[in-house]
Amino acid sequence: MTFQQFLLILKARRWVISAILAGVVLLTLVISLLLPKQYTATATVLVDMKTTDPLLGTPQALQGYLATQIDIINSERVALRVIEATGMDKASSYREEWRDVTGGEGGESGFRIWLANLLQKRLDVRPSTTRESNVISISYQAPHPAFSAAVANAFAQAYINTNLELKVDPARQNKDWFDKQTKDVRDELETAQSKRSAYEQKYSVHAGDGRFDVESSRLADLNAQYTQAQAQDAESISRQSQVGSAESLPEVITNPGVASLKTGLAQLETQRGELSERLGPNHPQMRELNEKIAEQREHVAAEIQRVAKSLGTTSRISKMRLEEMRKEIEKQEARVFELKKHRDQIAVLQRDVDNAQRAYDLVTQRFVQTNLESQVTQTNISILTPATPPLNHSSPKVVLNTIIAVFLGILLGIGVALLLELSDQRVRGSEDLMQNMDIPLLGVIPGWDKPRSGFRTARRPAAA
Repeated sequence: MTFQQFLLILKARRWVISAILAGVVLLTLVISLLLPKQYTATATVLVDMKTTDPLLGTPQALQGYLATQIDIINSERVALRVIEATGMDKASSYREEWRDVTGGEGGESGFRIWLANLLQKRLDVRPSTTRESNVISISYQAPHPAFSAAVANAFAQAYINTNLELKVDPARQNKDWFDKQTKDVRDELETAQSKRSAYEQKYSVHAGDGRFDVESSRLADLNAQYTQAQAQDAESISRQSQVGSAESLPEVITNPGVASLKTGLAQLETQRGELSERLGPNHPQMRELNEKIAEQREHVAAEIQRVAKSLGTTSRISKMRLEEMRKEIEKQEARVFELKKHRDQIAVLQRDVDNAQRAYDLVTQRFVQTNLESQVTQTNISILTPATPPLNHSSPKVVLNTIIAVFLGILLGIGVALLLELSDQRVRGSEDLMQNMDIPLLGVIPGWDKPRSGFRTARRPAAA
């Protein structure tokens, strides 16, 4: 079928198309006028996703946050809250309708769920058409303007209250849990502190009293003194081995008595040398002087022997002192080791106290935070524009319905015309002769293909 043939068919069936179009438009107008009028009221809420949390100071914006808020508005929980706010469950008309539809199944809870579903069917929640806008429109359609506005506002307020509950209820549960945990960790902290205190009282030691450092310093001093005494004892032993040459000992050389006696001896020998130049060896003065020199030498030898013997006494005293110092060092080492053991044990107990203290501080901090969160009365949602009773109805839309009816009527009329043409084919132009009847075309009389009154177009012969 060519476009020309299509136009000829429409032209030939124009009355059928016009009748169908008129019928569809008329039926649409009648139905639109008979349908009860519906009024749509819209409330808008602002979701401030850039607002920081009042406790944590972190931004609340998340991916898909706005879509989540729309789902919350459409939820059954918000619808049930709207029912409580508007008192719809107390209206007898809704209860009678519910009994007629469900037969009273489910009791009171079933009625409230049915009523919530009824509200959700007439609810329309949409985000703003502006890109990156945080405004949500809440629209409700009802037969009465005031009622539609009241329900729209109730949905907006119920959404705000539900959003606040979704934040506060988990915080309250967390608060109760952290409250119990706070008591448990406080008991653990007190137990750890009691163990540390009992250990300190039992052994009379305290963490950080410095006794270990003092005793360690004292042990280091004793070891230093013992080392020095050992060196002195070794030197004394070395000197004792030199008793045969006592005169060369430093103690003998530096001894004042020995030095004084040697000085007297030297003087006597000097006098003898002077007298020997004038007197002979048998002279009485020479003999007397020799006797004095011999006596002085005996005194020097006796003093040297006394000093040498004193070295042995000093060595014995040194050995006794070393033994005493060794015993004292052993006692000090035992005292230091004991203090070290106590210090290590106290350090273990102190770590238990520190761990318990950190756990207690952390749980207490979380408890305070969740306690504040459970008392929050603010949310990041606010009503931007409350709904007002609409002046004009939103449904039925007569103009829109009429336009749609015209479009559908034309399509339906064309379809019916084509069906009639297929059931009763006619020759409406030269194309029909050439394509369908396979008859050579000799010529065309101008204007003859136009239908005239009193004449009928020839039917196409059936295909052989």
